[in-house]
Amino acid sequence: MVFCGVDHGRRQSKELEKKISTWMKEYTKAIKILLLGAGESGKTTIIKQMKILHISGFSPESSMTTRYGYGETQGSRNFLDRVEEVRQINYEPTIQDILHSRRRTTDIQKIEFEVKVPKRYGGGSLNFWMFDVGGQRGERKKWIQVFDGIQAVLFLVSASCFDLVIREDEETNRLQESIDIFQSVWHSRFLKNCGFIVFLNKQDILREKVVSGRKNIGDHFPDYVTYKLESRDRDSEEDEEYLRTRCFIRDKFIAISKQVVTREGRKLAPGLMMLEEETSKECYCHFTTATDTNNVKIVFEDVHNMIIMWNLKEIGVSIS
Repeated sequence: MVFCGVDHGRRQSKELEKKISTWMKEYTKAIKILLLGAGESGKTTIIKQMKILHISGFSPESSMTTRYGYGETQGSRNFLDRVEEVRQINYEPTIQDILHSRRRTTDIQKIEFEVKVPKRYGGGSLNFWMFDVGGQRGERKKWIQVFDGIQAVLFLVSASCFDLVIREDEETNRLQESIDIFQSVWHSRFLKNCGFIVFLNKQDILREKVVSGRKNIGDHFPDYVTYKLESRDRDSEEDEEYLRTRCFIRDKFIAISKQVVTREGRKLAPGLMMLEEETSKECYCHFTTATDTNNVKIVFEDVHNMIIMWNLKEIGVSIS
């Protein structure tokens, strides 16, 4: 007796395995991730965390750079609390010191690492290339140099900087600058086929600012006054004002991701135009603290799975 339903199910399963196997061979050439965001959003810290999690940590040169990089650090309080220790000639920076140190990125950095693929997605491993580019206004003209072949954009936002201004003009609100940059790259035709993941970073500093009552985002974004926290975003064990603030920031970026990417006319030659089709892109937001290795590990596992799913979807494979 032949059970047609069983045979059909097995055939579908084998076809799925074949498609996944084909995809795995295709993407052994590396998945390219681009880190974007305004200056001091934490992009370079994510690169450092990938070195901790997927490579062999830091080189002696990294430690030396940290020793001479305190003056520019965003996490200067980490060092000021231990100034006597840091000043010792035989002082060796810890991993946390390296993660909290900051030096302005003025070129394009690339790291390569390998990540294991879950068995449900075919097993094996994938090679990742992650690019970090400077976020200051003067560095952004270099971004287009690495747009080609990018499969995913990790866009970092310094969520705690809602009350600060950018260094370049000492006038523009830092969070607004991040929102404007995201608007621009979201609609970029060079990234129209990329998946977007937004890291709402520096949640530890954001929480401290809000819970202490020292700062209120409504002083800088008047529409916060009418913002309501949805029931799905509530957490009885967390401060409600902090939750409301972080979700308000998140929804600013989600609103942009829901905008229709309009068709764009592109000149091919005098008198000839090619209309590019509208494309739907996906965007996911995560609340992160880039200096927390465990937090980054958990979040990047989600990101890794998202990227695999996006690529499987591209070749018509649907996995529930």
